[in-house]
Amino acid sequence: MKAKVEKAPKPKITLVELKKQRTLIIISLLLVAYGLVFYYWPLTGWLMAFQNYKPRLGLLHSEFIGLDKFKFLFADKVFLRVIRNTFCMGVINLVTTTFMAIFFALALNELRLRAPKKIIQTISYMPHFLSWIIVTGILHDSLSSTGIVNDLLLKLGLVDSPYPFFAKPNLFWGIVTFAQCWKETGFNAIVYLAAITAIDPCMYEAARIDGAGRLQQIKYVTIPSLMPTIVILLIMNIGNVLNVGFEVQYLLGNGLVQRVSQTIDIYVLNWGISQNDFSLGTAAGIFKSIVSIVLIVIFNNLSKKVGEEALF
Repeated sequence: MKAKVEKAPKPKITLVELKKQRTLIIISLLLVAYGLVFYYWPLTGWLMAFQNYKPRLGLLHSEFIGLDKFKFLFADKVFLRVIRNTFCMGVINLVTTTFMAIFFALALNELRLRAPKKIIQTISYMPHFLSWIIVTGILHDSLSSTGIVNDLLLKLGLVDSPYPFFAKPNLFWGIVTFAQCWKETGFNAIVYLAAITAIDPCMYEAARIDGAGRLQQIKYVTIPSLMPTIVILLIMNIGNVLNVGFEVQYLLGNGLVQRVSQTIDIYVLNWGISQNDFSLGTAAGIFKSIVSIVLIVIFNNLSKKVGEEALF
């Protein structure tokens, strides 16, 4: 017969216990209040999406129009194209930045010399702290007709005249992805490096005893140990697929690549804020939030079904 496992009794909430924990309770209540005021109270602004909002009338007196703004969005071919651009750039950026961060962390972990390792790591995550204005400025100068890239191509005889990188729609997503990788790879790799340091050294020692080389140790020890971290970060980042960005697309875009450069945020700026149609911009924001929640729930459940880590 199976022995019964007795459950530990739940601690009783008494006045004495509350007094002992009063400092933590007060801090918790302050954090809850902060969340309610700055995260949940602003959600009342979502009412604008269902109104013909007029700033002079406010939320309480603006005309209620139901789902008209949402119908307008999904009947607009420009908005559908913008969704395509945002989703494609978001997926490409998520895949490439995740892969590059993992690859860089693995490569840096294999570097045994401490001083070069610290120097490379420091240099790699410095771009994260640069604003997109500076990053896009560097990128624009490098790829311009008089930039270093075109100078090299001309000197090597690969082109006869400066190549117009920013006039080619088929190159724009690649340029944006390169900018994201260059800026964020070093910083994103910090999480994976921290996870690698938490791996039990005995596992590597056992692998070496079994004859595993360095590549085999990465394949059979490091990567499997990193999978929980990779999965959790993917689930968290999948919700930001439609938050692909605003600055880089806005600063690098132009009329020649407009069909592939516009994102939902740029659409909101052009057709919501600039035209004083705040209801339209709010409707687009609600659409992004709903899609993000749905993606997180779907991939979280998929992760649980395949036996990996999950957020909830």
